[in-house]
Amino acid sequence: MDEALIKRILPHNTEAEQSVIGSMIMNKDAIVTASEIITGEDFYQQQYGIVFDTMVELFNEGKPVDLITLQDRLMEKDLPPEVSSMEFVAELMSSLPTSVNAKTYAEIVKEKSMLRKMIKTMEEITNTCYLGKERVQDIMEDTEKKIFDLVQRKSNEEFVPIRQVVLNAIEKIEKSSRTKGSVTGIPTGFVDLDYQMSGFQPSDLILVAARPSMGKTAFVLNIAQYMAFRKDVTVAIFSLEMSKEQLVNRLLSLESKVDSQNIRTGNLEDEEWAKLIEGANIIGSSNMIIDDTPGISISELRSKCRKYKLEHNLGIIFIDYLQLIKADRKFANRASEVGDISKAVKALAMELHVPIILLSQLNRTSEIRDTKEPTMSELRESGDIEQDASNIILLWNVSEDKKYKGLKVEKQRQGENMKEGLKFDGEHMRFEERMEDFDKFLLHVKNSERNKQEFMDAADTPFDSWGG
Repeated sequence: MDEALIKRILPHNTEAEQSVIGSMIMNKDAIVTASEIITGEDFYQQQYGIVFDTMVELFNEGKPVDLITLQDRLMEKDLPPEVSSMEFVAELMSSLPTSVNAKTYAEIVKEKSMLRKMIKTMEEITNTCYLGKERVQDIMEDTEKKIFDLVQRKSNEEFVPIRQVVLNAIEKIEKSSRTKGSVTGIPTGFVDLDYQMSGFQPSDLILVAARPSMGKTAFVLNIAQYMAFRKDVTVAIFSLEMSKEQLVNRLLSLESKVDSQNIRTGNLEDEEWAKLIEGANIIGSSNMIIDDTPGISISELRSKCRKYKLEHNLGIIFIDYLQLIKADRKFANRASEVGDISKAVKALAMELHVPIILLSQLNRTSEIRDTKEPTMSELRESGDIEQDASNIILLWNVSEDKKYKGLKVEKQRQGENMKEGLKFDGEHMRFEERMEDFDKFLLHVKNSERNKQEFMDAADTPFDSWGG
C-alpha cells in the first residue's frame, strides 16, 4: 500500500493519560508529582486535559480533590456533559490498580506531547517554505528559534506555580546568607565590584562603556580570565575588533605576567618562556571560546550562542563591541539600528539565561570636562542601550599616563551605584583594585602626578642650581 495514503495519527498514549487522571484522584501526592511534569495542554484527549487542570486548580486552592468536588467545579465551568458527568473518571479509578507510578505515566504523556509539538513545528516550517513569501535567512532564523525552544523546554517551563517561584527566591536568599551576601552570580574577581553587584547575574545585560583606548577590552579580559581559568565557567568571547590570536596574546600576558611587548616581539628570556608555557597550558585547558568573525550579524551571533549553550553549557558571553555588530535588516538611521541590536542582545540574555557583557563606545562629551568622568548620556548612537542594559559600567582615565582608571556602576537595577579606582598595568594587561574610597584614590593620583612633575622639573634644572 502507498504510504502516502496511510492516515497518520499524532503520537499519544491514551492509557497513560487515563492513568495520570486516575492516580491524581486516588492520591493527592500524585497531583504534585504530575503537575511538576505536565500541564493540561500536554494531553491529546482534550477532556483529560480539562480535568487535569481543574484538579490542579482545586489542589492549589487547598480544597479536597475527589469525584464530588471535581464534578462540582467542572459543572461551574459550563462544560459539555461528557466531561462534567465524570463517568469516564470513575471508570478510570476502577481500572487503575495503583497510583505509585504517576510520575512514569506523566513522563509518557509529556514525551508524546513533545513529539506532537515537534511535528507541528516542522509542519509550520514546511508550509512557510512552500509559500515562499519570506527570505531564506528569516526562515532559518525562525526555524532555529523554534527548535531551540523545544530542546530547552523543561518539564515545568510553561507553567511555574507562584509557590515554586517563592521557594526559588527564598533558596537564593538563603544561599546569599551562607556566603554573607558576597556573590550569588558569577564572580568577576574584582572584590568591590562583586560586593556591590553580587557577581554577574543570569539574564542580565551588562554594558561596559568607555572612550576608545581607555582599556575596556583589557578590563573585560581580566574578568573573563578569572571566570574561565579560576572558576571553570564556559566563557564565549566575540571579538569583532581583534583577531583571536591577538586576544590570546593579551591573555597570555595577563596569565603568565610576561611583558606584552616581549610576547609580541618574541624577545623572551628562558624564565619568561617557562611562564608563558605554563600560562598557555592553563588557557588551552579552559572552557573559553573565542570567535573573531568580523562584522558578525545579530542572527549569526544568536545562532552560535544557542549552539554553545547546548553543547558546552555556556555560562557567560562577552561581546567586543556593540557598534561593530551588524543588524539583520535595513534601518532608516544608525540610532534605530543600534537600538534594535541592543534589544536583540538583551533578548538573547533572557533566552539563554546567562549574563551578557556588551562593550560600547562613548561619544566625546566627557573629554571637554575637567574630570573626564563620563555619564550614561554619552552612550553612542542610541538611547535604547541605556534602557535595555540591566547594569552600566563606565571607565575613564584619571591620570595622564593612563595607569589609573576610574570605574563606576552608573546603573544597577538590583542595587546601588558605586565608584572605585583601578590601577592598570599596561605591560601585563592587568587591572588592580585600589582598596580605598574614591576621593582618597583621586588624591593619591593627584599627588603621584605632582611628585612626578616635580621630579621631571628637577631633572631639567642645571646641576649646580640644586643646592649641593
